Amino acid sequence: MLHRTRRPRAALPRTKGNPRRRPLGLHIIRDLDRAYSLLHPVRRRILEMLSEPESSAGISHRLKLPRQKVNYHVKEMARTRLLLPAGRKRKRRFYEQCYVASAKAYVLSPELLGKLAADAGTMPDRLSAGHLLGLAAQMQKEVNRAMDLTPGGKKVATLSLNREVRFTSADQRAGFTRALEKAIVDVVGKHASPFQLKDGSPAPGRAFRIVLGCYPIAAEKDKEWRGKDDPATEPGGWKDVAIPLPGGGDD
Repeated sequence: MLHRTRRPRAALPRTKGNPRRRPLGLHIIRDLDRAYSLLHPVRRRILEMLSEPESSAGISHRLKLPRQKVNYHVKEMARTRLLLPAGRKRKRRFYEQCYVASAKAYVLSPELLGKLAADAGTMPDRLSAGHLLGLAAQMQKEVNRAMDLTPGGKKVATLSLNREVRFTSADQRAGFTRALEKAIVDVVGKHASPFQLKDGSPAPGRAFRIVLGCYPIAAEKDKEWRGKDDPATEPGGWKDVAIPLPGGGDD
């Protein structure tokens, strides 16, 4: 009895100069051209499916879109570097160029809005939602900048703490604020270095920013917060917390 042995499948050939690439972890979008490509509905669908290399023909088949339309969008996304060349695969007598997404996740930088971006400096009320969003935008810009300055292969020294808490009244929330302020002041005073030496000259070291925010979480069933003494909206109880850092630099 004869047995046919199956030949192993050959690896997909690669385009010369275009080795197969793996997506980066995060791609920060800072220019309008890339932002437009990212927000375009069809291009976003293409990007979502290209965690693994695929050709325009494969994309067209999977998304059930005309080949010509897919070709156009793929070329535009490759031009803006949202897609990267990822080798070629053979189909019948031809080779098809494959592409892969440039990253696993994308972030739109506040810099895209220029002077229209949220700015904590223009919203001095530290207890307002606008000021909190302004701080979030500032944090994103500064972290983006830190990532730009960090050599390849190294990570930016960051820390993230995320925790849900529950309050039943504004008074309870106020007690939490006072205790949290005291704890932060104690930790900063004990473990952080001063910004200035005794003679007034700048102290050595690297400046880090602490951003502390707290906000109510909306449940899907919530329509409007109007309850009496609702800790989500009642302004009483919050205290404007300023963290004094050793030797200055509290802003």
